[in-house]
Amino acid sequence: MAWCLADCSTTLLTVPGLEIPFHATRGEGKTESGEGSRAFHHVPVLLEEVIHYLAPKAGMTIVDATLGGAGHAAAILERDARLIGFDRDPEALAHARARLSQYGEAAMLQQQNFSNLLAAGREIAPEGVDGILLDLGVSSHQLDSADRGFSLRSGGSLDMRMDPGEKLTAAELVNEWDEADLARIFHDLGEERKSRAVARAIVRRRVTRPFNDTLDLADCVARVVGRKGRIHPATRVFQALRMTVNCEMEALEAALESAPALLKPGGRMAVITFHSLEDRLVKRFFKSRSVRELDRPEWPAPRPNPDCCLRVITRRPVTPAAPEVAGNSRARSAKLRVAEKRKVDEP
Repeated sequence: MAWCLADCSTTLLTVPGLEIPFHATRGEGKTESGEGSRAFHHVPVLLEEVIHYLAPKAGMTIVDATLGGAGHAAAILERDARLIGFDRDPEALAHARARLSQYGEAAMLQQQNFSNLLAAGREIAPEGVDGILLDLGVSSHQLDSADRGFSLRSGGSLDMRMDPGEKLTAAELVNEWDEADLARIFHDLGEERKSRAVARAIVRRRVTRPFNDTLDLADCVARVVGRKGRIHPATRVFQALRMTVNCEMEALEAALESAPALLKPGGRMAVITFHSLEDRLVKRFFKSRSVRELDRPEWPAPRPNPDCCLRVITRRPVTPAAPEVAGNSRARSAKLRVAEKRKVDEP
């Protein structure tokens, strides 16, 4: 994968008990906690299931590598575990900082891309951690903030950066990338069947007027894809642009590769995905690290797998129950997979 052109630099945020520089957040107003930037709302998905599998308790250290609205983080801290929290979005960090301030030094937060999971985690917990949570995708707050550029429901700047400090924006993609590259990401990351036609329409339109607004782009895509059902016809294209701008697949791959080295023996990693490509990557990674032996037709006999370090806990993905989906429609595509780091003497 080589879609990412953004400079994935990081900035740190102060929290009680952690002395690091503060990066100012955008906007005014209050969060649901009464502090920070603007109103921040988020409903944690599969919360009970995550707590069940990670089983946080006193003496444990859990990494929430995608803090978001801090719903999962708060539940972990409520069970007396120590929390290391990462998020690349400074607005999310401001909200989490306010919401989790009551836990003092038990909550250590950084503005960090989870692709840096191993280095950032070891800096805080060199002895390793007992659990890692990755809750992928976009938060409700990001989707509903028009100026962030994620929404199809209201006009806003074609931004789509989870970290506004990054360089690459969705506007640059649609106005500067060539037709072949646009078609490729629409097909590969958006799984859009009319990827070539959409890319062609975008390139033709931008000759006379560049795309700067989300609704302008959405209308252009809709005219090509056509409207069917309740899902907006530009959803897949917007998804592909967002994933490209934020290097989401590359970041996930890097996080998965480094997570086992950060986990203590017996520690668990839980990953919530909302996209088939993400879920497939997680599934394949867990399988590649849990098979004890490898076998190929050209080999005389199976050989030990040198990368075997995990034990898959969820043979099939855990999905939200009907009541959760009824209360939060954005949870309907969520899938949770969990793996545990093998102990040295485990058969």
